[in-house]
Amino acid sequence: MTSAVKISGVIITYNEEKNIGRCLDSLKGICDEILIVDSYSTDRTKEIALGHDVRFVENAWKGFLDQKNFAQGLASFDYVLQLDADEALSEELRKSIKSVKNNWSHDGYIFNRFTNYCGKWIKHSGWYPDAKLRLYDRRKGNWKGLDPHPSVFMDEETKTQHIKGDLLHYSYTSYEDHINRSAKYAKQAAIAMHALGKKPSNFKLVMSPAFRFLNSFILRGGFIDGFEGLIICRTASYYTFLKYMYLKLIYKGKSIE
Repeated sequence: MTSAVKISGVIITYNEEKNIGRCLDSLKGICDEILIVDSYSTDRTKEIALGHDVRFVENAWKGFLDQKNFAQGLASFDYVLQLDADEALSEELRKSIKSVKNNWSHDGYIFNRFTNYCGKWIKHSGWYPDAKLRLYDRRKGNWKGLDPHPSVFMDEETKTQHIKGDLLHYSYTSYEDHINRSAKYAKQAAIAMHALGKKPSNFKLVMSPAFRFLNSFILRGGFIDGFEGLIICRTASYYTFLKYMYLKLIYKGKSIE
């Protein structure tokens, strides 16, 4: 049995006054340090955060991928638990992480994310179980992938384990917010794709949105989530369409701002 490790809780923020308090409360008794990297919020995020025992750092925004890796690098401890401000640990997950902390045996730990959408917990639509690797040894993993949805990737020959409990995700509070953010994220994704040299495809522009809807609404049971499931799956299709549309506009030299 290994001795207990020290864990740095890491959160990136921007205008998260509605969420940050709940997130920080869920980390109490779990993390030996809580680090917040904020991209110069204009609301009460900093004030609320400093009311807790946190280390608060401000850093200009260059995208999710850069900010998450920057934050990871500033942590005091090598064992990192990285959350978004609109996430919180369930009580069962807190217990699992406490157990892991006292007997760290793998390089990273995976747990499911359970999303609250406009007041309803979504159990299908491709949103659950939404396995996330967020507790890991930063010496053996970092954030990779495309903005706005990068993920933690571990080095080869590392060991990971799935632990019990849900990461509670308080996502969108209105349908309008979901649609507007999807359009924003689609632009970010298109810019990232273009930077990697990906070229637009008329086939993907037409077919990918349709496939995305059928996959999430039919194959992944979005219809079981009722009206909310329909909105989620239609918006996912809309996001996919916009992503390839924006990529095509960038490729043609047109501004998408």
